[in-house]
Amino acid sequence: MRDSWVEKREAAQANANGSRNMSQMHLARLGVITEEMEYVAKREKLDPEVVRSEVARGRAIIPANIHHRNLEPMGIGIAFNCKINANIGNSATTSEIQEELKKLHHAVHYGADTVMDLSTGGNIPEIRQAIINSSPVPIGTVPVYEAISRVRRPEDITIDLMLEVIEEQAEQGVDYMTIHAGVLREHVPLVREADYGDCEPRRFADGALDGASQEANFLYENIEKICKIFKKHDVSFSFGDGLRPGCIADASDEAQFAELKVLGELTKKAWEHDVQVMIEGPGHIPLDKIKEQVDKEMEWCHEAPFYTLGPLVTDICAGIRPHHERDWGGDDRVCMGRRCCAT
Repeated sequence: MRDSWVEKREAAQANANGSRNMSQMHLARLGVITEEMEYVAKREKLDPEVVRSEVARGRAIIPANIHHRNLEPMGIGIAFNCKINANIGNSATTSEIQEELKKLHHAVHYGADTVMDLSTGGNIPEIRQAIINSSPVPIGTVPVYEAISRVRRPEDITIDLMLEVIEEQAEQGVDYMTIHAGVLREHVPLVREADYGDCEPRRFADGALDGASQEANFLYENIEKICKIFKKHDVSFSFGDGLRPGCIADASDEAQFAELKVLGELTKKAWEHDVQVMIEGPGHIPLDKIKEQVDKEMEWCHEAPFYTLGPLVTDICAGIRPHHERDWGGDDRVCMGRRCCAT
């Protein structure tokens, strides 16, 4: 579907000499309405110029890697309909391409707007390529998952390995990647001081940060190198919230907000390269704090699209499943007109 669209742009930038920028944001800022923007405009029932302007200012993204040729373009942003993401992926105990393709089919059939491949088991590149080749919706990943599978211990991961994994995934056609570049060394004491009891996510973060507390976050330090890869292939950032609340006690604490401010800084750095950005949002947030969360994200991250994950409004929910409480939190954010995408 996109072959002629992309080939035309590649020919136009054939002499870029290493500075090629194929991103939708770059073209939008040049005043170009791409075929992807026109396609999104039809889906959203908007004027194409509205789509272009939203992408240009960073308030919307069109995750559309130039190598994902069978993609049916879609947009994420406050001016568009709210989108839903579905997660699939293998594990160390289950690694079957056909099973993942079946999951992809069901996700798309039942309305998922994007799908993330969170595979952590064997044959990760082969499974991811099969998913991309079969997917009409954008595919996202978390590159550190594959990087961990290539080393004996997490602390053995280097920036060179991460850049290698990111480049390989970009060349395959991954449309957006979760990059956890916002957790800095100075955030470690804030996590340790938090009163989160036995909450698993924050205890995991505490342990992981403890081992790396003498080192800087090499993703943060090398964000320019990642941007150069992303703009060459048109990969969008999904800046990950490593300190996302894992229980109500975490909600709106100093650690979470400290990372959110860094994500705003990184957003501006990505935009300097015309690379598209969305921000991963909080998990466990009580209803009375949701507005504060959304307002701060809009302010500190300069209105970049908000991608919420696991919007749970309580730690306990007697008699019903957590999926229902997630619906409450998600519905409340949609009613405020701020949430752009959710898992």
